[in-house]
Amino acid sequence: MKISVSPPPYAGAPVVVLIAGLGGAGGYWLPQLAVLEQEYQVVCYDQRGTGNNPEALPEGYSLAQMAQELYLALTEAGIPRFCVVGHALGALVGLQLALDHPEALTALVSVNGWLTLNAHTRRCFQIRERLLHAGGAQAWVEAQPLFLYPADWMAARGPRMEAEEALALAHFQGKANLLRRLQALKQADFSRDAARIRCPVQVICSADDLLVPAVCSSALHAALPHSEKVVMRQGGHACNVTDPDTFNTLLLNGLASLLHTREKVL
Repeated sequence: MKISVSPPPYAGAPVVVLIAGLGGAGGYWLPQLAVLEQEYQVVCYDQRGTGNNPEALPEGYSLAQMAQELYLALTEAGIPRFCVVGHALGALVGLQLALDHPEALTALVSVNGWLTLNAHTRRCFQIRERLLHAGGAQAWVEAQPLFLYPADWMAARGPRMEAEEALALAHFQGKANLLRRLQALKQADFSRDAARIRCPVQVICSADDLLVPAVCSSALHAALPHSEKVVMRQGGHACNVTDPDTFNTLLLNGLASLLHTREKVL
């Protein structure tokens, strides 16, 4: 699997791996790259079956496979230890890595993630699946911003929304791959294993997230033994995109705290 690794800003700089959500595209993190690369060696990638890693995914594709694919790619790149910043599905991959490879994960930042799928989130995905089956990629792509962004933010950015839709259609991962990745996401449940996660975790959520209610991050925070939680007042599900200044400040402060306390946790 192809990954993109930035040059370290200094010798021994910590490695931060960015994992996007269901869309799978590493470009999702563009608003964070410049600030992160000043202090960290940053790894970005398109998830298997998307973007620069096109491949038909097998039936029964799982979150454990997603985590293992990334771990092997990082190992092949000579990166034995790293911190993960994951959004939604990406946060779940980070949790899986923390369980499967605790020696490798120095810290985790969960952005609008969850412990187990919330009933509201499940309903949202059911509606989106129906749109996909009835209207294909066009319907999925057109509906997606409604779940990602606050209404006023979208209304003020009409041309940007049109450009994003065109780009998403041009790089659509395919119905079969999308459904298999979505199924893996829906089956993920960390309620029994979260207490075994030993690395420090920062939980970031947005109070106005339409897709993943903030209560999901509260439950995740309560279940993780070494976690802290911060709440953005607004920004929607894609809060790192809609309010990057606020998000980047929270992220940089959080990473500094997490990586500084790593030895205490161990």
